[in-house]
Amino acid sequence: MSIKLFELLLYASIYTVAISVVSILIGFAIAILLSGMLLSKKRLFITPAQIFISFFRGVPLLVQLLLIYNMLPAIGLNVPSIVAAIVGLSLCTAAYQAENMRGGFASVPVGLIESAEMVGLTPGQIFRRIKAPIALRLTFPALVNEAILILKASSLVSVVGVIELTRMAQDLAGSTFLPLQIFAAAGLIYLVINWIVALAGDFIERSLPGVPR
Repeated sequence: MSIKLFELLLYASIYTVAISVVSILIGFAIAILLSGMLLSKKRLFITPAQIFISFFRGVPLLVQLLLIYNMLPAIGLNVPSIVAAIVGLSLCTAAYQAENMRGGFASVPVGLIESAEMVGLTPGQIFRRIKAPIALRLTFPALVNEAILILKASSLVSVVGVIELTRMAQDLAGSTFLPLQIFAAAGLIYLVINWIVALAGDFIERSLPGVPR
């Protein structure tokens, strides 16, 4: 395989990483809201969150992407395919991240929260100084794992016409008749990207307050 073909795969991998990062960040923001709804004591908030999570965890991501891609134009939103792909990945990862975060917030010791209330901390201060840091430490490994899963799952966005690493590999394999070399190179690129994410996640986790070094 020529250097030119490998460069095309590397260029396509930029889209893979960009789509994944944006989706993970948007999903994280949605997950915070969902986890708060799950931990509330009002059925009005709990039920919608449970339905959302059940749907996006129970329906295959490929079906979700195709559904969103075809639904957006049907409701008058004519957006680029890359936007539909990001929406689909964001909603899917939000469902999984929400469950991880719910477990993290639920694991915060009640006695610690009560002590903070006794010394006069406001609910906002308790969340910022106690709940959020502890929940982040507890759920961070799961969040890194979810990021790696989304990076790999981003290969599915090719079904809605996004030219990312997998789609580029398919096109090049079809035009050069070198499927083994092309897909092996694509797999290597995925491996390196996920390896970097895992190393970065391990470094950040060790840097978090309260995590043994």
